[in-house]
Amino acid sequence: MKRYAALAICGVMIVTLASFTPAGRTRVIFFGDSITYFGAQPGGYIPLMHTMLEANGRGSEYDLVGAGIGGNKIYDLLFRVDSDVIAKKPDIVYVFIGVNDVWAKSTVHTGTDADRFDRFYDALVKKLQKAGIKVVVCTPLAIGEKKDHKNPQDPELDVYAQLAREVAYRNHATLCDLRALYVTYIQANNPDNSRTGILTTDGVHLNDAGNKFVAQEMLKVLPQ
Repeated sequence: MKRYAALAICGVMIVTLASFTPAGRTRVIFFGDSITYFGAQPGGYIPLMHTMLEANGRGSEYDLVGAGIGGNKIYDLLFRVDSDVIAKKPDIVYVFIGVNDVWAKSTVHTGTDADRFDRFYDALVKKLQKAGIKVVVCTPLAIGEKKDHKNPQDPELDVYAQLAREVAYRNHATLCDLRALYVTYIQANNPDNSRTGILTTDGVHLNDAGNKFVAQEMLKVLPQ
């Protein structure tokens, strides 16, 4: 966690070079924490999604923008949504948050209580939808990669993933259930029951395989 604390002072990572969306293109913003911050860099899941769209002849249809800041929790997103997202006039926003809301409880004794996570997440989705934006709710992925729910924070992370699902259902938002997909993947692809190195570098942040996994799953639910 210490390695990524400095990212809290970093600005928003923008994938596209232009500060505007050319006519006819769909602007997609990925809103989250350090996973999204790194996901916007070369080899990250956001450029990989662009490559996948290009391979299908659809690359020119989209501008993909990263808006991730290290250490962010759900309330940080709610505080900066106007300036970092709505002001950029996106058509679609992927919200990928929740790991720090759980993780920070044991690392720095902060985090977000479950009832507040639910309320803040609901308020964030409603605010985006009120601005005419299509929302994709992404459940938090992992804090450790051991299978059979053997990671210490798995039970709580499962609770927060379920809260994210319920927010999506209540607001008729698109759901990208990365947590459920990830658990299934780890069961089949972690024979040594390793804590890291399957889809992450440290149990949280994505490695090359993890970025590919997330890009593929996010692309499957890209709203039309």
